Amino acid sequence: MVAMTYIVHGATGAQGAPVLAALTAAGLSATAAVRNTAAVQSHPAVAVDSTSADSLVAAYTGADGVFVHLPVGSPEQQMAAARAIGEAATRARPGRVVFSTSGFPIGVPGQEGPGDVLLGLLAAGGVSHAVLAPKLFLENLLLPVVVGPAREEGVLPYPLREDYAVSWCSHLDVADAAVALLTDTSVSGTIGVGALPALLGADLAAGFAGHLERDVRFSPVTPEEFGRQIIPMFGEAGARPVIDSYVWRATQSGEVIDTATSAQTVLGLTPRTVGQWLRDLGL
Repeated sequence: MVAMTYIVHGATGAQGAPVLAALTAAGLSATAAVRNTAAVQSHPAVAVDSTSADSLVAAYTGADGVFVHLPVGSPEQQMAAARAIGEAATRARPGRVVFSTSGFPIGVPGQEGPGDVLLGLLAAGGVSHAVLAPKLFLENLLLPVVVGPAREEGVLPYPLREDYAVSWCSHLDVADAAVALLTDTSVSGTIGVGALPALLGADLAAGFAGHLERDVRFSPVTPEEFGRQIIPMFGEAGARPVIDSYVWRATQSGEVIDTATSAQTVLGLTPRTVGQWLRDLGL
């Protein structure tokens, strides 16, 4: 029997590493697609430049599947990566491409972003593909300015209103869905990943309270206040898009995935509760 091989973009990062681990746990052959192969010790690795189609063609050729998320960077860098990945997949013809939007919106009329460009190229090239569309990642709550006060003061601060419901998910949930979609090419379209019913800030705090075995309450903060706390960690350029995203959220009613196209309905996968996620991370 010929072993199936899967290429995982950003396999040393927050999104790619859980996919690499989940594929390996499923007994599948997974190769890390990274800039620096020396950073990968426990898996096969291939050096790629996400903005070079030729580099990606060499990595994708003969692969049964590819997991993709656009790298962190400027809109111009992300657009270059989207075009290169789409061209490479069309030329190399891997058996499947699964793309995570990383929470960025796609399909908004009049707002064609890098994700839309990538999906258009995959569709035009006739490449088997599926899309994972998370909303917000629970891992955001592990920022020191968020989890620190929860542990030390019993306060979970975050730049969302108390009534703002979100289908929160973890990178672990996205990885589970990615493996399902990489190995089952009969499923296509856009699959929402996240909690149903959606979670309020009080629900997040309750999850932390149960895990930490202490009272924890949710405390909304403004995007600007949150920004002042994260700029020292990420720099102005890195933090600004994050701050702007929460300014936008302040104008919305919530972010809830559609039940009909959710991972629960389409893939039979239930995302982790906040408590389960914290236990799985060993925190």
